[in-house]
Amino acid sequence: MRIAITRLTGKEESDARRCGLYGHSCYSVHPLRSEVNTEAVSRFVDAVDRGEFDCLFFTSALPAKLVAPLLNRLPRVIAIGPQTAKELQRFEIECETLPGFYSRDFVPYLGDWIRGKHIGIPRADVPNPVLIDAITAAGGIVHEFRCYRLTPTHEPLELEGADALLFSSAMSFSQAVWTPKKGLLIMAIGEITAAAMTKGGTIPLVVGDGSLEGTFAALNKYLTTSRTYHD
Repeated sequence: MRIAITRLTGKEESDARRCGLYGHSCYSVHPLRSEVNTEAVSRFVDAVDRGEFDCLFFTSALPAKLVAPLLNRLPRVIAIGPQTAKELQRFEIECETLPGFYSRDFVPYLGDWIRGKHIGIPRADVPNPVLIDAITAAGGIVHEFRCYRLTPTHEPLELEGADALLFSSAMSFSQAVWTPKKGLLIMAIGEITAAAMTKGGTIPLVVGDGSLEGTFAALNKYLTTSRTYHD
């Protein structure tokens, strides 16, 4: 299948290769663009260099790409998934990788270690109360740095020739300008995105585990089941 994937420019670098491993092709569509907050990036890097944090948590690859080249002194570093970890490792930053693909996995992963620890989080200017409240409830001290903003492009998604459309985040769905077409298979990268889509009146037929690979695997399972049912 040819899959349109909602992506921020610069985050799609490995998509084609990863998609091809599952027998499909893909291209990017852009309901959102990122605007870097250089002042917040500088404040974060300075705070890291002063040793103000016991742990850094990178919730996606983009903040890793923004700040990793600027970091000199490092505490414990946690990446949300393998793609974020790869971005950090490109700059020789050793990190641990969460076993799941959701920020809610962060506190259970750290366990009792988090109590009294200062956690630095460079991220998008999008609220994540579930993560912040969980860290605070576990006794951690949160330091958020909104290093970039996400703004709608207001451009209609180019879906000509697409067999499927994969929404990679809840916000990419809520801000997308698109017209459903007959035969277009709608997918969600994970359950949080799927919940937002369902609430908005679009029920995805394929839901991944929060990763591209997991979504492609779920797609292949869906296609196999669908063919078996129709046969």
